[in-house]
Amino acid sequence: MTPDPDATEAHTTGPRDTAPPHTAPPDTAPPLTGLRVLDLATLFAGPIAAMMLGDFGAEVIKVEHPARPDPARGHGPAKNGVGLWWKLLGRNKRAVTLDLSRPGGRATLLRLAATADVIVENFRPGTLERWELGWPELSAANPRLVLARVTGFGQFGPYASRPGFGTLAEAMSGFAAITGEPDAPPTLPPFGLADSIAGLATAYAVLTALAARERTGRGQIVDMAIIEPILTVLGPQPLWYDQLGYVQPRTGNRTQNNAPRNTYRTADGTWVAVSASAQSVAERVLRLVGRPELTTEPWFATGSGRAAHADLLDEAVGGWIARHTRTEVMAAFEKAQAAIAPIQDVRDVVADPQYQALGTLTTLFDPELGRMRMQNVLFRLSDTPGAIRWAGRPHGADTEAVLAELGLTPEEVAALRAEGVL
Repeated sequence: MTPDPDATEAHTTGPRDTAPPHTAPPDTAPPLTGLRVLDLATLFAGPIAAMMLGDFGAEVIKVEHPARPDPARGHGPAKNGVGLWWKLLGRNKRAVTLDLSRPGGRATLLRLAATADVIVENFRPGTLERWELGWPELSAANPRLVLARVTGFGQFGPYASRPGFGTLAEAMSGFAAITGEPDAPPTLPPFGLADSIAGLATAYAVLTALAARERTGRGQIVDMAIIEPILTVLGPQPLWYDQLGYVQPRTGNRTQNNAPRNTYRTADGTWVAVSASAQSVAERVLRLVGRPELTTEPWFATGSGRAAHADLLDEAVGGWIARHTRTEVMAAFEKAQAAIAPIQDVRDVVADPQYQALGTLTTLFDPELGRMRMQNVLFRLSDTPGAIRWAGRPHGADTEAVLAELGLTPEEVAALRAEGVL
């Protein structure tokens, strides 16, 4: 595994580092140790996939244009001129610059590809082919290579050549159409929802292709269209439409599947979310708020029946919550074993004892910005846990080291610089 490039403290002790009794020794190698990934992608879906692979031990080499780095470096707030989003997105990646459109860049990438297991890219279809870096050339350099192609609309079809971003997927998939109040415009999320879902799906797809390689000995292409994974997580909308002609409307915080399900304001001006998907939970909630007679109504016996009476149920639940502080509400619901959660912003998340217990946020040391806190690896493995070894590196920080490991001489590196490749 590639060590921390600065040989400095990378991952500080936290709850997730304290192994429960059944786990293996702390020096057990992460599960993807020995896997090499070339991240050629920009912005979010592809780089998120590569980040997730790196979190569990893969060596990830981030390849960026020498003059046009990943735009994610400049997205969102910065500290001392350093983009903070990049520190998250670029973690566990070595940073290399390479202009793939130049002959020297093409040749260098093919040399890198020969040593890699996975390439993640998000150029518009035909771009790699124009640079003579398409699947025929890459698979010739390395028949075991998995090429993950992440684009807005996929590699074929009438929209394939269009520029594609997560926002377009959120609009096209039906997500925006069902999000928001019934009498308000469709609502887009204020973060990269579709990109993040596609990143998760791409990491899964890459591991699936690698599993197939164990049987066949050959790599293959992963074609990931950002418009598809978000449609999958939206549930049975196409099935409902196909079988019933039903088009799900916007219902705000409510759902047509069950009730009570909404956000409610407490007496001290905070908000909580209540969900009563299960019949038993719905009964507990109504008994708690002093309306047990509603649980005997025939319509209360099904989720759709309760949803049809959401006004009545919201009045009962919301009225009770409005007369109590959040502390009182949370304590009463917990005692009644009824499902509730506070509406939290990031300040609350950082202080939340459950997140603290899980180690969901972790602290690490960054050579540019010092100690910083960010989301930990996505899940816990009992025997081979993942880890954040370092945060996002400066643009091109590891170019010379990676090329030297590839066998390029100082003279060859200088020639590439003279050509404008690095």
